[in-house]
Formats: sequence, structure tokens, C-alpha cells
Amino acid sequence: MPAPKPSKTNAARLLDSLGIAYEMRAYEVDPNDLTAISVARKIGLPPEQVFKTLLAAAHGLATASHLFAVVPGDAELDLKKLAAAAGARKAELASLKEVEPLTGYLRGGVTVMAARKPFPAFADETIELFDVISISGGLRGLQLLLAPADYLRVTAATSADLTRELARP
Repeated sequence: MPAPKPSKTNAARLLDSLGIAYEMRAYEVDPNDLTAISVARKIGLPPEQVFKTLLAAAHGLATASHLFAVVPGDAELDLKKLAAAAGARKAELASLKEVEPLTGYLRGGVTVMAARKPFPAFADETIELFDVISISGGLRGLQLLLAPADYLRVTAATSADLTRELARP
């Protein structure tokens, strides 16, 4: 028996309202392993094509207190690069207790699209290397696959060098 079709999230409804093509891809959630690398394995894409969305606190900006950083699943956010891209004095990851109240999303399901507050978004420049990328659909267990150009347009994300590679054992 096939898995039930996932219901539409606010992020999917936003894409629908803009006439943007995407694919919903559901996967089984392991609450002990919410990594983008694990998600990539479950949805059958390379980790560098599955982008994770992180919330960062920005210091020294006139207008924004937080920023979204969208980076490949096989890389680590470089907070100094994010701060430089945003024109901030400093950036640090937001605490987990801030994520849901500020974004409306649980860790493992955060997306820029249809977030509770419209914080500025920055996407790692490697996003433009692919025909299709995967991002969270707004809840754990659901990814949205779409063209990077559409994602950048919908989120008004600035493309910048934001990462350093994860250390390999």
C-alpha cells in the first residue's frame, strides 16, 4: 500500500499561489537524527543538494535581529561569513528555544517560506549549481524539491559564500 500523500504546508501553499513548480517528498522522521545528511539519504538525493535552514541572531544590524542561513546538508555554516554577507558585526546560531516562536517551525522543519517573521535570508552560493534543490517543507518529514532560481526569488535570499566543509573522520 503506498504511503499517504502528505498534506500541503504553508510553504507549499505559498509556492502554489505563485505558480511555482515543486515536488513534495515525504520521509520517515527519526527524532534522534534530524540531520540533512540523514534526510538526503531518505529522499534519495546527495547531501550537497539538500539544503538546511538555520536561524541566526545578528548583532550590529539596524533593522534585523535574526537571519536565515540556507546551507548544503554536507557543509557547516560559517558564522563569520554570514555576518559579513549580512553586514552585521557578529552572528551566532539562535537558541533552540527561540526557533519555534520566531519562525513558527520546529527544528528539523524550518523553512524561510511562510515563516512567522520575514527575516532576511542568505543562501550559500552553491545553491545555484543544481537544477533542483531540496528544502524543508515546513514540517519534519517533508521536503520540497524545486529549482534554485525559484527558491531564491520566493525567499528574496541573497546568495553568498556561507560555509566551511564538515570535518570528515
